[in-house]
Amino acid sequence: MQPPALRALLTINAGFYLLWVVALMHIDVVRRFVWMHLALNPDWPAILTHPWQLVTYNFLHLQPGFWGLIHILFNMLWLVWIGREYEELHGSHRLLALYVIAGVGGGLLTVVLHMLFPGVGAFGGLVHGASASVLGVLMAVAILYPFKSVALFLLGPIRLLYLVLIFLALDVLFMAGGGTAVGAHLGGALFGLLYAKAEQRGIELAGWARVFFQRRRARRRQPVAAETGWSLRRVGAWMEQRRGSAAESRGSAARERSLEEEVDRILDKISAHGYDSLTEEEKRILYEASRR
Repeated sequence: MQPPALRALLTINAGFYLLWVVALMHIDVVRRFVWMHLALNPDWPAILTHPWQLVTYNFLHLQPGFWGLIHILFNMLWLVWIGREYEELHGSHRLLALYVIAGVGGGLLTVVLHMLFPGVGAFGGLVHGASASVLGVLMAVAILYPFKSVALFLLGPIRLLYLVLIFLALDVLFMAGGGTAVGAHLGGALFGLLYAKAEQRGIELAGWARVFFQRRRARRRQPVAAETGWSLRRVGAWMEQRRGSAAESRGSAARERSLEEEVDRILDKISAHGYDSLTEEEKRILYEASRR
């Protein structure tokens, strides 16, 4: 089962897409309402009377047919591959906040670029889709974990940061053809970068999103790992597995014990001072341990 924020984002995006292609797009009054009031219209000052579009467009995939299906599949698969890990390490409220902030940033940059270059098709037209938000998530993870790589078919592993830059470069390269919300993509990546930098400096931008993940009934106090936004189940499972293995060589066992002690020290540091107190090397060690 997916963690809460990711599950909610997938449900909203996929649920609306299915409802849209099966029924809503065939009802004239509903189709007009969605396109005119929920998709992003970057015209100024029209956006001032519909500011909610900066949020709602991030949850809409309105293109029917094969390419529309590819659009939402591409976005949701990348969100699962990268977003799940981010949520497990940083907390559900932070993934939701990052998704929304990156999407809003993509919308704002689209509005600005459309004002500056009204004749460029890539900066105009009605905008929809989660690409800005997803690129924001990818960029934030690439900045927070510069060692993060993804394995691509036939190409092998590639740094996530390089992959995001390639996506953006292709956007700019082919923007003359229109049809792609280049401004939203660039803005989403930019705000994802800014979000990651703020998180590295201990600036909390996700406090408002906690309300969506609070249970209505009183809860017992959670372990400190949960309070700091961490989900370290995989780290704990890995450590238990390693401790229970008796077939390792003496040298390998010594290295494992050393790594376990280092992970324990890092977890103690999180308990005492929070995740933001970790150095980049400590984050890397904990990240690698969680991947085992």
